[in-house]
Amino acid sequence: MHHQFVSSSNLLSVGYEHPVLEVRFKHGGCYQYHGVPEGVYHELLNAPSKGRYLHYQIKPFYPCYKVF
Repeated sequence: MHHQFVSSSNLLSVGYEHPVLEVRFKHGGCYQYHGVPEGVYHELLNAPSKGRYLHYQIKPFYPCYKVF
């Protein structure tokens, strides 16, 4: 999956292949969120705080699986 580096204190990069959002964290973990609409992915990229958006708008609503 192609990733895009993001400006964030916690997130390193994000990738998206419908309907899976993949998030790599600066601490080294990588997680996939399933069932994420493309619009939510774009909102994450445009959010002033990507970590906060992930925490409040993605984590509570989409199943998550640790990749590594």
